[in-house]
Amino acid sequence: MKKRLLYLGLIAALLLGACGQPSQATPAASGLPADAAALAQERGLTQDDIYAALKTYMPSGQTDPFIMFSSGGQSGQVLVIGVPSMRILKVIGVFQRESWQGYGFGGSTDAVFKEGYMPDGSELAWGDTHHPNISETNGSYDGEFLFINDKANARLAVIDLRDFETKQIVKNPNTISDHGGAFVTPNTEYVVEGPQYGVPLGFEYAPTDQYQQQYRGLITFWKFDRLKGRVDPSQSFQIELPPYWQDLCDAGKGVSDGWFFCNSFNTELATGGVESGQPPFEAGTTKNDTDYLHIFNWKKAEEVFKAGKAETLNGMAVIKLQTAIDEGILFFSPEPKSPHGADVTPKGEFVIVGGKLDPHVTIYSFQKMQAAIAAGGLETDVYGVPVLPLDKVKEAQVELGLGPLHTVFDDKGYAYTSLFLDSAVARWTLGGDYASQHPEEPWTLVQKLPVQYNIGHITAVEGDTATPAGGFVVALNKWSIDRFANVGPLMPQNFQLVDISKGGDQMKVLYDMPIGMAEPHYAQIMKADRLKSIQVYPEIGWNPDTWSVDPTAITSEDEARVERNGTNVEIWMSVIRSHYKPEHIEINQGDHVVWHLTSLERTPDATHGFALSGYNINLSLEPGETQTIEFDAKQAGTFTYYCTEFCSALHLEMMGYFLVKP
Repeated sequence: MKKRLLYLGLIAALLLGACGQPSQATPAASGLPADAAALAQERGLTQDDIYAALKTYMPSGQTDPFIMFSSGGQSGQVLVIGVPSMRILKVIGVFQRESWQGYGFGGSTDAVFKEGYMPDGSELAWGDTHHPNISETNGSYDGEFLFINDKANARLAVIDLRDFETKQIVKNPNTISDHGGAFVTPNTEYVVEGPQYGVPLGFEYAPTDQYQQQYRGLITFWKFDRLKGRVDPSQSFQIELPPYWQDLCDAGKGVSDGWFFCNSFNTELATGGVESGQPPFEAGTTKNDTDYLHIFNWKKAEEVFKAGKAETLNGMAVIKLQTAIDEGILFFSPEPKSPHGADVTPKGEFVIVGGKLDPHVTIYSFQKMQAAIAAGGLETDVYGVPVLPLDKVKEAQVELGLGPLHTVFDDKGYAYTSLFLDSAVARWTLGGDYASQHPEEPWTLVQKLPVQYNIGHITAVEGDTATPAGGFVVALNKWSIDRFANVGPLMPQNFQLVDISKGGDQMKVLYDMPIGMAEPHYAQIMKADRLKSIQVYPEIGWNPDTWSVDPTAITSEDEARVERNGTNVEIWMSVIRSHYKPEHIEINQGDHVVWHLTSLERTPDATHGFALSGYNINLSLEPGETQTIEFDAKQAGTFTYYCTEFCSALHLEMMGYFLVKP
């Protein structure tokens, strides 16, 4: 390792010399490749370019120290990216079928996919993933599970990070879309799904002229059973809210553990209608000077739910709005106009809110919130929700620039906020107990770093936890014009890696990463060593869904067979390099087929595929895995099945015939 670092350092010295800096090459440097300096000069590389290259380069065979989980936007999936190399490592199938993994094309994943259908059984074949959240213990990532919401259809998915596969999808029974999800409480007791647009609860119809009376918001606290690795709807509850458009959320931690914070917009209760001469939503929802920060006592809500004080709607417990008010569960406080982020500082003392139409971020003190609640005598909004006066709960305001959205934190007492309109990352100092960590004045802008372009979300290494790690920030930019090769009018998004390892005004953009697969929204970065992922399933015959040996699995080729019982045909197939057994299967048209496939492999990365042409079936069988497919043989003819993963020198010979007699 020391030799490698010395080598890279010598290369840096040589290349910096080639970029217009005095070369201090030592005799040892003279042994480096002679064309390196010429290459740097030919390409016009600067000192910053060389620094960025060395900072992000990951030699072959070495792995990134950090892993980023990003939403996949309209792809309905989750992206797994190494940091700082910014290499895409995997796409996880979630709300849309994903053929490489055999997700949604047969096997246990079909059942998971169908869990997310509409209540009447209508298929939802795509999703709009927004906010991935890693499971936490004591407010820090534990690397066990990942949760992601589907804004388009108000769904929540659970991904097991032992094998990076989606294990559960739940459809919210009482609302049609969400945005503020999926946010976890500090010990992953609950996964919280916030709403977006006000609608009548339970998919009911109501005309928009009844908006104030009939439309509502709804926040859902999905109970997570860590031992089962599943959400338990029977132990989950919802809280009815006014029809302000609730947005993003964050859980309190440390001193604020037990509380939850969400911003909102459209306190105007605008309903649009530009086609009939009404103000458009973009004007109607921005009239007021402030919107409402939603402040929830979720532990009190849990007590109310367990005490049976909730009503049932479509099989789900709902704490009605008046109950939430009476029980001291819900409070409001004014927040900057059109906010888009409520972010809790690492120790939980403050909540940071940025308003898209306000150049400031506003810092709320949790201690002051509690004092204002205890003092009482509060005014209310039109629905009777107590409103904490801004001057009673505000700790500070910091002017950062145009369009502040989201804020993350590092280990040195700095906050980082995305500035959408300025296309910049703002670095600023926290006050309170954090002030001793940096030399600058508290609550002060330190640096604005331009990024390209229109940054939305922002993420830092463990930057929204109780234990931020520092080192890097990633700007999730919406536009990439002039950054990459022209691939047509639909351009990729641009993830930019930012170095924050030095204090003060030393932030640097290191890397541009095109994301050419829909529009990601949010991401989280964790230390890679927190993951407990496997490479081979624990035993032959392992069912990833039940996380145990499947009773239908076989353990050797000798057990492979075909059995018929009337028109029901059951197949037990072994899968190993480079053949299936059996290789010929002959049945009758109309037979019902139950087909068990078991990979006998025990070698890491020895994955096999199973594609049955003409029947829309495709599986990925990792070492030791068992899957079962079930279908009716409606089509007569001669069909092939083959391995879709190039598994060996005789990969093309790994096939068989599925013969269906008319």
